[in-house]
Amino acid sequence: MRISHIALDDFRSYRHQVCELPAGVSVFVGHNGQGKTNLVEAIAYLSTFSSHRVAADTALVRVPTGEEAPPGGAMIRVKLVTGEHTTSLSGDNSDNASDTSQAGESSERRDQAGRRDQVVELEVVRGKANRARLNRTTLAAKKILGMVRTVVFAPEDLSIVRDAPQVRRRFIDECAIQLHPTFSAVRADFDRVARQRAAVLKAASARVRRGQVPDLSTLEIWDDQFVELSAQVTLERHRVVTLLSTPASDAYSSVADSPREFSVGLEASVSAFSDIDVTDPTAHIEALRQALQHVRDDEVRRGVNLVGAHRDDLELTLGHLPVKGYASHGESWSAALALRLASFEVLSDEGERPILILDDVFAELDAQRRQALVEVIRQADQVLITAAVESDVPDQLDAHIFRVHWDPEDGSVIERE
Repeated sequence: MRISHIALDDFRSYRHQVCELPAGVSVFVGHNGQGKTNLVEAIAYLSTFSSHRVAADTALVRVPTGEEAPPGGAMIRVKLVTGEHTTSLSGDNSDNASDTSQAGESSERRDQAGRRDQVVELEVVRGKANRARLNRTTLAAKKILGMVRTVVFAPEDLSIVRDAPQVRRRFIDECAIQLHPTFSAVRADFDRVARQRAAVLKAASARVRRGQVPDLSTLEIWDDQFVELSAQVTLERHRVVTLLSTPASDAYSSVADSPREFSVGLEASVSAFSDIDVTDPTAHIEALRQALQHVRDDEVRRGVNLVGAHRDDLELTLGHLPVKGYASHGESWSAALALRLASFEVLSDEGERPILILDDVFAELDAQRRQALVEVIRQADQVLITAAVESDVPDQLDAHIFRVHWDPEDGSVIERE
């Protein structure tokens, strides 16, 4: 899998940019703030509809300068190629698919080997749901999930091992979405029901604080949906973590100078209340129901959901100690890198090799960890690397070099050497 062309309109620092991307390794060089990370962020966003940098999609839409009217949204267009013959992508702000659409006149193109190339478009609309097109055909955005696969390694990945459980849940969920795109809808349904149930609990808590009897008549209705969706989310996370476990342990051994074994597991929220097999849906749902009864008074008092998939965590250990709080800086980097290398291996084993994105990480790594990345790079069909200076990138990579700079009138500009 690779992307042969990308066109960005009003995405982050880009007004309008079309760039042809070769197979193999491409390095985007530029000082901080020029827009090189914005480019790879756009490609990665297509994989899971989430950014490794910000939580709110509105941050992806270009901020206007001067008295310019703010753009209504940002457009990402890519030509996704598995064959040898590609055409250019282009477009302008007045027509979201002006030249791009000509590259996708048929719904699917195949060469004699059965390979195909497709034009994938995603519009991030300010304050509204994303809109998508595939070869000029408008369709629900969720339909293009899973088409573009990426693995991103960035300095922010240290947060996976150091920060709150929600960061680790996000890592698992992004892997799950690329493996099974329908998981995105299941998780969205769970998040919606969890919010509704929390709203009922919050209202009940407010009544208790006023000395009134809380109204819990609708809580059981939400409980039924909550436990079923929670069990589905946790089960999918368990599947993904099981796939990641051995590759992550092996990857850590290759990148870290440490005798301690790195292990990965899922700490399911319900396991704190019942010693069950979370892969058994019936037992899992029943255990959740019992756990909700156990914490009902506390939930009403505090006005929050106290058990469920929203409290799952990725368990990371070195030897017998948790990585968080006990690992050194180097060990933490090794753990984060091992998780990304494992996700690359799992995605490759479960389908086409993903596009590997390395966002300004070589400057942070020592020689051993750099070499481990180089070995993975040699396995990828396409690698996109950002760096502040070209010397940060290992010499043994036969890379295509692009320069990225920001222009006050044109926004970020990409030029190939």
